[in-house]
Amino acid sequence: MPLGALRPSPLVEQATQHLRAQITQGEWPVGTRLPGENALARTLGVGRSTVREALRALAGAGLVQARQGSGVFVIATEPAEDWPARLRRAAITDVYEVRVIVETQAVRLAAARRTGEDLAALDAALEARERAAEGDDAAFVDADIALHAALVAAAGNPVLADLFAEFAPALREGLIGLVEMLGLRARHRAPGQETHAALVAAVRRGDAGAADGILRAELEETLAHLHGGRA
Repeated sequence: MPLGALRPSPLVEQATQHLRAQITQGEWPVGTRLPGENALARTLGVGRSTVREALRALAGAGLVQARQGSGVFVIATEPAEDWPARLRRAAITDVYEVRVIVETQAVRLAAARRTGEDLAALDAALEARERAAEGDDAAFVDADIALHAALVAAAGNPVLADLFAEFAPALREGLIGLVEMLGLRARHRAPGQETHAALVAAVRRGDAGAADGILRAELEETLAHLHGGRA
């Protein structure tokens, strides 16, 4: 696909797409040194700053690499898989094992850092989980995940909260399947409600050890079910 002058906007996105196409379609094989910024700017009809931003985007996608004093080289013909994509294809058991690590540390921090606002959010999420027992399995799982998200948020660490948010879609899919497969809600419409109430109470009184223990036992029990049914 020959390069051509670009329309006025959005220039960086267009430049990135054109250069990416040259790479993914094999016009510039792995190991090829790209033309210099000036040459690319003239060919594409844009400024050097636009070319620079496009090359930065391609580097972020794992397609090119700048080598000091040598230029920019093609290092792959397919973009690197992003984190959400990796989570979508990961085994739910693998995701859940990481969840245990992340959440148990989060509740320990929550027990030390929770604010009055955090506690109000936890109470509301706990009540919503109980109310969701009247809905279908998906609604109940959504309410359960929302409570756990509130627990992580109470840790006061935005990176932990963002990490949990990345896990949430994969967790949701796996948990809905588990609830349906085991018929968990046939015996109790809100399974684990007392355990979750005890967990919130432990965070409220600042008992990090108890919060960790309650949550770890609950998550590891679910993990055992996952290994048994969907490993």
